Amino acid sequence: MNRTFRRSATALLAAAALALTGCAGAAGSAPSTSPTETTMESTLSGELTVYAAASLSGAFDAIAEKFTAENPDVMVSPVYDGSSTLVTQILEGAPADVFASADEANMDKAKDAAIDPALFASNTLVIAVPAGNPGEVKTLADLADATTVLCAPEVPCGAASAKLLTAAGVTVEAASLEQNVTAVLTKVAASEADAGLVYATDVVGRDDVEVIVPEGAEDVVNHYPIAALADAANPDAAAAFVAFVLSPVGQKILADFGFGKP
Repeated sequence: MNRTFRRSATALLAAAALALTGCAGAAGSAPSTSPTETTMESTLSGELTVYAAASLSGAFDAIAEKFTAENPDVMVSPVYDGSSTLVTQILEGAPADVFASADEANMDKAKDAAIDPALFASNTLVIAVPAGNPGEVKTLADLADATTVLCAPEVPCGAASAKLLTAAGVTVEAASLEQNVTAVLTKVAASEADAGLVYATDVVGRDDVEVIVPEGAEDVVNHYPIAALADAANPDAAAAFVAFVLSPVGQKILADFGFGKP
């Protein structure tokens, strides 16, 4: 009761103060005007090269667009591929400023090059089949007899696929092993395979594939880390981009593309 009373009393005092202010303004020669708010202009500039997992392409394109709108003198150049491919290139001296991996294992490989990696998103696997599901795939077990494409084991989606299939007791002889999840989805959409395991985010908004959520998918979760790189040519912009991805605005964009919380 006392807490409610204090709030009510505070509200009445505030209203009275506003009324007095209004009267003072009316009695004076002219009402005071609030000062114009100033917007801080970005001091960032130059090119920013972002190496990001293939599954992030749509979301990071949108994030880059928003980031550039707030920092017009920065040109974001994204490079998308399998995380294992990207980390190999980074360790060999590729000119990257930021690295966003689809799993923690590949970020660990870059631990000497990455500055304070932080988790920013999560993802799970689904079965993608061509529109109409000509292979009549319904469960993980059906993948054993279907023409199935998977990510290679060293790629995050491949490691997750192996874990999911092992947990289900299913052995799949893949028709091909791809270096990134985009390649898997491309083959499925073109009906070059009956099915493939891809991330849930990869099929958002697609009408050329159908989706089956396999049993146990919720138990195999990929967590995505991001970090600015120690040898970044544009360290200030790199740090700002990482902060933007972790910000409410960046997180909202990722959620819109189907990514889960870190």
